[in-house]
Amino acid sequence: MKKNKFALNIFTLVLIISSFIACDSDFNNLESDVLNSGVATNFNIKKISETNPEFSDVITYSKALGPVQTNNNVGLSTLGIYDDVYGRVSSSFVTQVSLSTYSPTFLGDANELEIDSVVLTLPYFSTITDIDEENNITYSVDSIFPDSDSYSPIRLSIYENNYFIRDFDPIADFNEAQNYFSNKTASLSEIIAPLEGSELIFVENPTNVNHLSINQLGNIKINNQGFKLTSTTEGDDGEDNTSTIYAPPGIRLKLDHDFWQDKIIDKEGDAVLSNANNFLEYFRGLYFKAEAVNNTGSHIILNTGSTNANITIYYTTTTIEEEDGEDVITEEQGSFALNFVGNKINFFDNNFNITIPDSDPDIGDERIYLKGGEGSIAKIKLFNGDDINDGDNTIFDDWKNFFVETDSDGNFESIKRIVNEANLVFYVDQDYLSQSTSYGPETEPDRLYLYDLDNQTPLTDFYLDATNSSLPYFSKFNHLGPLQRENDESDENGVKYKFRITEHINNLLLNDSTNVELGLAVSLNVNLEELIQQEVQTNNDSDLKTPISSVLTPRGTILHGNNTGNQDKKVYLEIYYTEPNN
Repeated sequence: MKKNKFALNIFTLVLIISSFIACDSDFNNLESDVLNSGVATNFNIKKISETNPEFSDVITYSKALGPVQTNNNVGLSTLGIYDDVYGRVSSSFVTQVSLSTYSPTFLGDANELEIDSVVLTLPYFSTITDIDEENNITYSVDSIFPDSDSYSPIRLSIYENNYFIRDFDPIADFNEAQNYFSNKTASLSEIIAPLEGSELIFVENPTNVNHLSINQLGNIKINNQGFKLTSTTEGDDGEDNTSTIYAPPGIRLKLDHDFWQDKIIDKEGDAVLSNANNFLEYFRGLYFKAEAVNNTGSHIILNTGSTNANITIYYTTTTIEEEDGEDVITEEQGSFALNFVGNKINFFDNNFNITIPDSDPDIGDERIYLKGGEGSIAKIKLFNGDDINDGDNTIFDDWKNFFVETDSDGNFESIKRIVNEANLVFYVDQDYLSQSTSYGPETEPDRLYLYDLDNQTPLTDFYLDATNSSLPYFSKFNHLGPLQRENDESDENGVKYKFRITEHINNLLLNDSTNVELGLAVSLNVNLEELIQQEVQTNNDSDLKTPISSVLTPRGTILHGNNTGNQDKKVYLEIYYTEPNN
């Protein structure tokens, strides 16, 4: 989801680049450009780190996560192998399957039915960037990690799922949904097993075409090219008519007919195909298991919520009728789809070579460890974590009284100084990252998500940021600043992240809001963060959750914390404010 992954017209690009430059500015010329002495002689603009540096201090520490809830309703599933500084993550998933029509008719009054092909399709997330004069389509794919000109294949095995996936938790309150976790469990005491039933057999890719994802070695090849599908039929004039269908990039496989003949076609009229409940008990879904090939692989975000994500059975029926003493043979082609609808559960197998250290919530840590999936998040305390009710003479009290007049209970009465801009700034620990042979700029997450950890919600600034909401990289661009890289090049090392939290700071001052603890997590798509957060499985029944978008990404990074040995890279809160001249 990098900047260079989107094809935009020139006008839009100029606007976005202008916005980026505005976000990227460190306000070096704020006084002269916004309120300079020649324009506003009665006001001064100052920076809190220069006038009151104690207010800029931030406590940051990491929180390693246990198994995370991975069944969700966002229509995303992850599959494959991912290597970075933390180590390796292998991702597989299981999905329920539904019939496009219940009580289907296949053979009907026909005499024979023969399956022509069974096609499984799992699309990537992609956009069309160009169509040439010969109708060849070029796609931009932003769901394959790490981003590269070429991708390593994975070994994929698909099994009939033997485990019954429930919608509701039988031991919880009425109608409470069942959670499923990344370590193949439904709870501390229930393992998701057995999973591997009958293994589906792949049909080899014909030598004269290239419309399947399987290579000559039986592994899944991964690329950003779509599929050009042609079919030939005989017209009324006896001539062959060829039609072409262009399918977007994804995994496309042909499956052996026998399994589907027995499992679906031969069950016409059976109660198991009559309704959703019967079918989900009869056919419990499919388990997609990914493994490395030659100790490497790629990691894919699959659009399993798409209407194009399905298994389609193509078949021909033959009807023989006697007319005037002769047999008249009629052939009709039909198709039937099984959709990936219902619960989808991801499983993560972590083989980490970094142990996230036990953190100190009182004094903070040297480094901040952020890793998606079953990884880690960070916790952040502004103003030493103090609040107005903590007692007299706290850092928070002093900070608030610096900006506003308060009553005896610490509540806002009037303004002394105006907050123009507030940002939280985190620097990437490149010295630490570069020690790993698995590190590369392409493994660094472009987006992080800063949120209200106590209430598990976005900050006010999130809702007020109206920047692009259709392209994930450019969404919430002002509030959740993307990774700033060396020379502003997308293939260079990351330098820092800057999060604009002006409204959050003003709420603390003017609306007497609680100084909540903040959370920081890797984000696959910041547009998903308004959704409910995912449970984290713990041994002490604590109500720990993590952002849903963080669960879906394998990426990770390491930032300088408040106790870093490099004071120039220490995390800090910067506040630019205006005060009257005395």
